[in-house]
Amino acid sequence: MHRPFIFMLAILFCFASVAQQKTPPTHPTRAEKPADKNPPIPQFSTRLPSEDTVNAFLQQMFGYDPTVTWKIVEIKPSQAEGLSEVLVQLSNAQGKQSSRLYVTSDGQHALIGEIIPFGTRPFTAARDALAKGGNGVPLGPADAPVIIFEFSDLQCPYCKQAQPTIDKLLGEEKNARLVFQQFPLPSHNWSLKGAYYADCVGRKSNEAFWKFLHGAFDSQAEITPENADEKLTALADQAGSKGKEISQCAASPETAGRVQHSIQLGSSVDVTGTPTLFINGRKIANVTNLPYDVLKGLVEFASKQKD
Repeated sequence: MHRPFIFMLAILFCFASVAQQKTPPTHPTRAEKPADKNPPIPQFSTRLPSEDTVNAFLQQMFGYDPTVTWKIVEIKPSQAEGLSEVLVQLSNAQGKQSSRLYVTSDGQHALIGEIIPFGTRPFTAARDALAKGGNGVPLGPADAPVIIFEFSDLQCPYCKQAQPTIDKLLGEEKNARLVFQQFPLPSHNWSLKGAYYADCVGRKSNEAFWKFLHGAFDSQAEITPENADEKLTALADQAGSKGKEISQCAASPETAGRVQHSIQLGSSVDVTGTPTLFINGRKIANVTNLPYDVLKGLVEFASKQKD
């Protein structure tokens, strides 16, 4: 990829993520007038840039480099007034990278980075949306004051890398409950099928699900699109489920609908990659690079907050 532009994007994304995650938690300043505990997310009328305009912009940015190609994934109104959100995927021989641009209403400027919630209770909207729409597999006490939603992909190497840290966190934090949501990425060639199998295993047995999950992560390098059914069926058997029944369940329209619901739920709270955590609605998108003590501190801080 074009190094200056792509590296600039990466640096800005990392800066935004680290700034959000590593800033020591502080109590919000009290306002003179109490804020709405659950304010609705406003939707604004925004003039969207056309695909032709976005393509012309990308051509100006990268047209000199024949090794770079791109795909416009989505153009939609942003939750922030006056901005359009443009998701593009840039590719070259070294790989792919998704980049998000925010275009001003006059069509003359674009911002690179991440829009984060703001206000006295910035995480309430995401927390409530997840609580209402979550259909994943839970782990931990039902009455825990902290609910962690994990959006993950069985084929994602970063998810595999992060899972031991998440397991450790759940083992040490008795005030936290985890809900595992399927979020297979379109760039992975067997992850969607893996999500179907995982959803079916989870509906049959909570205990079997976690064994299946770890088995799938351990077997990532061995699974291909061609042998996925065979491998995933065997992993379901090894986890204590009936692999043949799980295979039939994985091919059902009901399961496809459940996984699609989970993907849509993640997209609605701005999940763009995996693994992504939400700690009582606070988004943590850089799990593998976040020090464990910071992650643990975020959970402990959330457990002390009052609605």
